Amino acid sequence: MENLAKTRDITRLHRDAPMLEAAVVTIGAFDGVHLGHQALVRGARESARKRGLPLVVWTFDPPPKVFFGRATLLCTAHEKVERIASLGVDHLVLSRFDAAFRARTAQSFMADLQAMNPAEVWVGDDFRFGAMQAGDVDLLSRQFTVRMLDPVNCEKGERISSSRIRNLWRAGQYELCRTLLGWTDQFIYPEYEPAW
Repeated sequence: MENLAKTRDITRLHRDAPMLEAAVVTIGAFDGVHLGHQALVRGARESARKRGLPLVVWTFDPPPKVFFGRATLLCTAHEKVERIASLGVDHLVLSRFDAAFRARTAQSFMADLQAMNPAEVWVGDDFRFGAMQAGDVDLLSRQFTVRMLDPVNCEKGERISSSRIRNLWRAGQYELCRTLLGWTDQFIYPEYEPAW
């Protein structure tokens, strides 16, 4: 598949799932690339390194909840790409989430995933995929070895999630949002803007 860009000389950016002999893959919206997302990517990266395989992160622009109008965007595609690349991934798939992608069946999504020959697939416990969110972790685990990270909590014991960060932002708790996101710098690199 087409290599669209190279970030930090380590991450290859793709529009579609690349054909690979084997890989460890993690999939998600990764909106904000918050501390929970970072833990998921790092867990997958550790597994990939132990196996001697490349790590692939597959994400979407815009995130599905944003596409459906159920959420506001936490970071731009530029920021998402740079933040994920900074975590030491080998391949980053940034798929355009649009009406055509939304209509894809769970089986079609799994066929694209199979093209990467994943030794493991790392997802969050709430991961859904395919038209009408027909696919879930149980369906995914019928075809792939699936690993799920336990939820990542803040110091107060509350789960870190993109939804929680959005709610805190609306409430004006900006410093707590920044803490849960875990990023101090802004990453804006226009050359990584998707061409759609």
